[in-house]
Amino acid sequence: MTPPATGHSPLATVFLLDDEPGMLKALTRLLKAEGFTVRGFTDAKTFLESYRAEELSCLVLDVAMPELNGLELQQRLTHMGVLLPIVFLTGHGDIPMSVQAIKAGAVDFLTKPVKDDDLLRAVRAALKRAADQRDLISEAASLQQRYSLLTPREREVMEHVVAGQLNKQVAADLGTGEQNIKMHRARVMEKMGVESLADLVRAAERLGVGGK
Repeated sequence: MTPPATGHSPLATVFLLDDEPGMLKALTRLLKAEGFTVRGFTDAKTFLESYRAEELSCLVLDVAMPELNGLELQQRLTHMGVLLPIVFLTGHGDIPMSVQAIKAGAVDFLTKPVKDDDLLRAVRAALKRAADQRDLISEAASLQQRYSLLTPREREVMEHVVAGQLNKQVAADLGTGEQNIKMHRARVMEKMGVESLADLVRAAERLGVGGK
């Protein structure tokens, strides 16, 4: 199969959407030869009906499609909250169109006929973005789960600490002893899985907590 140097998971899926059967067949052959799982479609409606979030995937999308064109499908996916990196491939592109696609989050905008190396490079970049997005979502969920373990008092202490207050200042604001604040602060650090104040501040920023 594919050597490690190609830089993608065996589970990586490339969705192809092109209304030209010949082009779809050629792209499928190329990508399968590189070890990708490929799912091809000739219209946006069928793709939307069949699409299920994959472990790791991207979409190679033609612009000039019947009914729903590529740019319109990109907008539809965005509105649906689907984080699917897109590589546009078209024989009818122009600069304004490519700028619009890239600004809307496309990984690349390639024109037909496309060189194999250019397409493979773009697909790998799209899958890298998909992997990064997946990691960020996983990290955010883990962070939220750790935060949910904090008691109401520990959350109060965390908000004050990340706002830059000293233990004695937090104690005064919360009407308790400094020793209690030290104890709560230690528990916050442990439950949040951080080792420094800087790490705790970064975690709080991602959670939208404190920092006033």
